[in-house]
Amino acid sequence: MVRTSWRQTDDVDLPPPSPATAASPLRITGLTKRFGDKLALDNLSLAVPPGACYGLVGPNGSGKSTTMRTVVGLSRPDAGTVEVCGIRTDHDVIGVRRAMGVILDPLQLFERLSAREFVDTIGALRQLDPKVATARANEMFDVLQVSDDADRPIAGYSHGMRKKTALVAALLHRPQLVMLDEPFEGVDPVSTRAMRTMLDRFRSGGGTIILSTHVMDVVERVCDHIGVIQAGRIVASGPIDEVRNGRRLEDAFIDAVGGGSANSADLEWLG
Repeated sequence: MVRTSWRQTDDVDLPPPSPATAASPLRITGLTKRFGDKLALDNLSLAVPPGACYGLVGPNGSGKSTTMRTVVGLSRPDAGTVEVCGIRTDHDVIGVRRAMGVILDPLQLFERLSAREFVDTIGALRQLDPKVATARANEMFDVLQVSDDADRPIAGYSHGMRKKTALVAALLHRPQLVMLDEPFEGVDPVSTRAMRTMLDRFRSGGGTIILSTHVMDVVERVCDHIGVIQAGRIVASGPIDEVRNGRRLEDAFIDAVGGGSANSADLEWLG
């Protein structure tokens, strides 16, 4: 297996980080978005620390997916700004996309291509040297145990195989920031550990991760910072230990979003 450095070649290196990049790889200020009468984002603001694994959590319909799609320029906000690695999305959306890797839900894959063909295509779009892209992809395929299936069409892949293929594509150009929507959903424990190892390696080189999930156990094991969204606003944020404040993270989350326990009397017929 060919090994290669994860640094980009000189002709495709991203510019040196600006002071804004060093301060926060992702800064969102006053983000507001309506879909008709539905207020999806309500003056949402957050700043992700450099090198963090930041868990973005919230109930269904709270605004997580809208936030992520707005960051990558797939949804245009009605108000507010998004800055990724010192680049404002409304000023240079292509520059923002160059600086980051993304896994969104639903996955954006080309079903008729194999994993190898798909990743080769991503490498070409990222303007990576083909030899560098192939070496990186082969190494990640081996780590994730995808190599034996990398030449089969993606259409025949399981959900977990699709997630692993999407992660390879997201990390291929060694971005400064990766944003992952439910990356471990439908992935077996062995593959989950391999994916986490890759993400830990990415962070050890100075990368920043934003991870959206509904599973508090995943957040507690993987993330060191958290932002809780409710009704399109950040209602709690900071280092996990501070937000948890001696409680289980699930309890802190429920307190933040205003949830409560069901009244057992309402379910009497089940007994």
